Amino acid sequence: MAANDAPVDVLIIGAGASGAAVAWSLAETRMHIVCLEQGDWTNPTDYPTNHQDWQQQQAGPWNIDPNVRGRETDYPINNDNSPISVVNFNGVGGSTVLYAAHFPRLSPSDFRVKTLDGVADDWPISYDTLEPHFATNDRMMGVSGLAGDPMYPPKQPPLPPIPLGLVGETVARGFNRLGWHWWPSDSAIISQPYEGRDQCKNLGPCTSGCSQGGKSSTDITYWPTAIRSGVELRTRCRVKEITVNDAGMADGVIYFDADGNEVHQKAEVVIMACNGVGTPRILLNSKSEQFPDGLANSSGLVGKNLMFHPVGFIQGLFEERLDSHMGPQGCCIMSKEFYETGADRDFVRGYQMQITRGASPLGTALQGFGSGAIPWGPDHHEAFARRFDHTASIGITVEDLPEEYNTVTLDPDIVDSDGIPAPKINYTMSENSRRMLDHGLARGHEVMEAAGAIEINSFGPIRVGGWHLMGTARMGNDPKTSVVNHWGRSHDVKNLFIVDGSLFVTSGGVNPTSTIQALALYVADSIKKNLTNLFD
Repeated sequence: MAANDAPVDVLIIGAGASGAAVAWSLAETRMHIVCLEQGDWTNPTDYPTNHQDWQQQQAGPWNIDPNVRGRETDYPINNDNSPISVVNFNGVGGSTVLYAAHFPRLSPSDFRVKTLDGVADDWPISYDTLEPHFATNDRMMGVSGLAGDPMYPPKQPPLPPIPLGLVGETVARGFNRLGWHWWPSDSAIISQPYEGRDQCKNLGPCTSGCSQGGKSSTDITYWPTAIRSGVELRTRCRVKEITVNDAGMADGVIYFDADGNEVHQKAEVVIMACNGVGTPRILLNSKSEQFPDGLANSSGLVGKNLMFHPVGFIQGLFEERLDSHMGPQGCCIMSKEFYETGADRDFVRGYQMQITRGASPLGTALQGFGSGAIPWGPDHHEAFARRFDHTASIGITVEDLPEEYNTVTLDPDIVDSDGIPAPKINYTMSENSRRMLDHGLARGHEVMEAAGAIEINSFGPIRVGGWHLMGTARMGNDPKTSVVNHWGRSHDVKNLFIVDGSLFVTSGGVNPTSTIQALALYVADSIKKNLTNLFD
């Protein structure tokens, strides 16, 4: 095994949403910071929308599911014991390369679930703790939105909102007729030129990479600045395990480089930024005499309490043309009308209603063929024309409460191309989540009726919905019931930190990326404030 005997000051594992943010923040310390990313840089000219077969590529080499995509830089995931499959992207920028960029924050109540509703646990930090980091992240990412949302404390996105389009205007009328809350979505998509990037061109297929650069993935936001500030980013470096010294401190990692060589990189501080599945995978694989059950796992909670956000959809068909394939697919308007616990409901906590636009031509045809609405044969084109650009959807994102039986473990048989055990997902959707999703689907049906839809279909939970990965190395004040402390430092290993979605104590009911990045900036700030006594 090759060895880099000279330790770096800080070693970050993962170059996605959280890894990029923590690297950028720590760069001002002028420490020697190295980030290892198992994937590679993506050239925007390679994105599917630069090619005529872009819709087919979304179903294959650019699929959001790594098991379908099957790149050398991906790792297999055993989802057999879960109704929801994990989706992610491995490369510089991580899943921000393929996400829809819907960018709400968690709400203040999400940090006080135990106090307010008597379930799960309170976070050891509050919304107010993260608020300045939310604001910094909004500026760095380039968030478009509208101030004044009554469902949040005051906040000011740096850019005006993405245009609602006919889809947003039409569905908003339904909410208005019902008297329910809605607001233009906060979107990590720039609505006007910003920081050297040109604005969104309303092309539509955000979830296969943005050739325009209007979508704020961290490979074009945080990373260029971090690298100019001296951070070293090494790609095609797949981490196998974190090593420890005789004192039980992390002293580096073993990784495979692009040529398959096994390398031991020494480090003074190790930061995990591999998402809610990748982080427990590495920790559980980092076994030693001091840590026979995996690193930082004295609580036994590494890999437990996996939260997904089960998702359902209500699709409405309208007589009028909505041009619904145009504009950012996942960013339009959202409603938090049913976000908090209601005394008249048979579940606790709540969900967001995220209005999404219509499918591409091929997506429309495949959906219609699968449902029988668009037949194959003489009537195909007429049926297609009635549906293409005539649909709008509401996505229901339900708050998934932590359950210890929902886990990430190491698969005993499946390994990646370097022989590292693959993660195995064991997940059962709770009755609370099921009732919440049923309630959301019914309310979404009401909105579509009020908006004037002539046909309404609903379904969920969707199988390929595991893009929100949270809770598997939770933060807390008690080492017996949490993996890291209130600022992301491992209770067991004083120079090991976690900054990704694994930290979440509860999941909230909104897309987590904004909060993940605010947490990463908060942990970085805490590290900087405690440099003189970091390991005490």
